[in-house]
Amino acid sequence: MSGAAPSARLAVFGYLGITAVAWGLNWPVMKLLMLDWPPFAFRALAASGSVLLLTLIALAQREALLPRPEQWGRLAVAALLNVTSWLGLAPLAILWLDASEAAIIAYTMPVWATILAWPFLGERPGWPRFAGLALGLSGVTLLMAGRLNLDAGVMAGKLPGVLAILGTALLFACGTIWTKRFPVAMAPVPLVAWQIAIGMLPVAAVALAFERVSFAAIRPLGWACLLYASVIGQCLAYLAWFRALKRLPAGTAALGSLLVPVIGVLGSAALLGEALGPRQLLALALTLSGVALASRG
Repeated sequence: MSGAAPSARLAVFGYLGITAVAWGLNWPVMKLLMLDWPPFAFRALAASGSVLLLTLIALAQREALLPRPEQWGRLAVAALLNVTSWLGLAPLAILWLDASEAAIIAYTMPVWATILAWPFLGERPGWPRFAGLALGLSGVTLLMAGRLNLDAGVMAGKLPGVLAILGTALLFACGTIWTKRFPVAMAPVPLVAWQIAIGMLPVAAVALAFERVSFAAIRPLGWACLLYASVIGQCLAYLAWFRALKRLPAGTAALGSLLVPVIGVLGSAALLGEALGPRQLLALALTLSGVALASRG
């Protein structure tokens, strides 16, 4: 990106910002949706809505809906790593962890992506990226400071959740590397539609097997959460993420995800009345500084 025009550079980081806001607001939305929806059924329904909307957009734009036959394999792997990791494992983690505890581990993803990008993509990180990673992680750590219960007995009980969300972070980091290393030659809209469609299949199977939904009992707020997740949290966020990933080094794009928990805290303050003070604002400044610094190296 060092030789890109300022307008092009701004557009790419705009995509990253859209992703961060859309996924960041998923944290307070997740708290709200748990009041009405079973977690896996909600994600399967939201993903189905996203696939339908994306397919209609692709048809309206007269884009080819199918990948080349030899690319189905890499598309399926990308879907499992990029989509199933979040739709399937993250809800499991919330059964044992608070959302803030899960966020601390989930957003170690940039660490794994930066490490993996070196041997697999040849993206040798310079000092700006290491410094940016340190700043960004310090912001996330400050953001979540004081929220973890470190009692040994309590932590042992939370181990399944820790393993689930750590698996999410590792798989999504691998998905970031896979997408850069083995791109699928498709237009962005049908590509995202297929990834969500394939990625949601294991989640839909779990929902059908173990969950029951009483649609009559869903409040308007629950339906609003479903609409947000379908249109913003998945359609818009994944489209913006893959556009940013196409134009940025994998490590830099991954660092942008450090903005997500910061947006989540700001959104929780606005939507749920949770605390917002000097610690949260300083964390936002550190994280933004880290992403800006990392983009230079």
